[in-house]
Amino acid sequence: MHAHGHGLVGGWSAWARDRVLRVVLVAVVAIALATVVGVVALWPDGEGRRTAIANADELGLVTDRLSATVEEVVDRDCSYSTSDNPQDCRLVMLVVHEGPEAGSIVSLPEINLMFEQGLSDLSPGDRVVLGYEDSTNFYFFADQDRRVSLVWLTGLFAVVVIALGRLRGLLALVGMAMTLALLVGFVAPSVLDGNDPLLVAVVAASAIAFVSLYLTHGFTPTTTVALAGSLAALGLTLGLSWLFFELATFSGLATEEALVLPFIAENLDISGLLLGGAIIGALGALDDVTVTQVSTVAELRRRSPHLPTSELVSSGIRVGRDHIASTVNTLLLAYAGASMPLLLLFAVSDQSLEMIANSEIIAVEIVRTLCGSIGLVAAVPITTALAAAVLRPHPVDGGLVTEAPDSGDAEAPEPDTFPPAVVQRPQWEDFGPETELT
Repeated sequence: MHAHGHGLVGGWSAWARDRVLRVVLVAVVAIALATVVGVVALWPDGEGRRTAIANADELGLVTDRLSATVEEVVDRDCSYSTSDNPQDCRLVMLVVHEGPEAGSIVSLPEINLMFEQGLSDLSPGDRVVLGYEDSTNFYFFADQDRRVSLVWLTGLFAVVVIALGRLRGLLALVGMAMTLALLVGFVAPSVLDGNDPLLVAVVAASAIAFVSLYLTHGFTPTTTVALAGSLAALGLTLGLSWLFFELATFSGLATEEALVLPFIAENLDISGLLLGGAIIGALGALDDVTVTQVSTVAELRRRSPHLPTSELVSSGIRVGRDHIASTVNTLLLAYAGASMPLLLLFAVSDQSLEMIANSEIIAVEIVRTLCGSIGLVAAVPITTALAAAVLRPHPVDGGLVTEAPDSGDAEAPEPDTFPPAVVQRPQWEDFGPETELT
């Protein structure tokens, strides 16, 4: 293991001597403290979740899930079939591996092959998940058991990330795990406890940004600049999303899940839940943009230590334009890809495009996408300007370069004519801890 400086003279000590750096650091520390206070204040006690589970149980929404293996599949006439109305059914028998009858064979209710085609392809040896209602000793098909394939895919993903990213890849996986833990262990239970979904989402998004960026890229000045850019762009996204969610007057009840939630969680603000989801959804893309911009500006400064700040900003934004051009569709494709069946239903509804866009379930995604994309675009100049303010030009003859040499001027000095102290490259890390796995 080893560590190097961060490119600023004196490393972190430079933050105490530079006004711009102090402002950035004070803002980040203030947000960090507010985030910690928010997490502590909003931390769930679990009572809301327990009440929601009890309510869901009363509505018949809570059942056990048991793993099982298909033992036999038999096609025959349905028990209610008649000579005038013959109907084919499938009887499926399974070995249950869990529950009060573990190891025994159970039968599912008859599957009408005309109306339940989704279950017609079961065959002996298939692993499935059964639902079990304890009060009636009733088994029913819940889902295919795909846990083994998911474990293999997760392992393959981890191997690929670690093989390419080495220690940084491993840290990224840890950051992903912590993000998932925050979403499952903090966000959902806290909202069920009756806390404002938007406030919970904002606090969680801030905590995720701090944890994922510092854990993955190291506790360095460059990471702090990227974090500041992410938080600033996230604040802009929050403001725009809140404004247009209010103008669009979304009820939040456009999906089946949203219709069920008020019955199991009283006083739940569904529209606030939608807005909070939009904020968390925009965070991942923002981190990608800000990290890339800071890395780009740092590399430009490393290669041209004498480049004036104004030109450094211009160069960074020019690179950022290309990034934005390829990233601006990210949120749209993510939302649209998850709604393909819905898009097909709208395609055959014989409605005009503007009426389809006006429907709440589509309009919510439009507002999320456009507000998130505006935040992405704004993240480029915000982060570039912050990074350029941190990476000042190197001094020439006791002062700072304020104007770039004219490229057409024959008298302009070549880079190798600068004194050794000028051409010495900064020692900024390559945006992350330099400790690598060997």
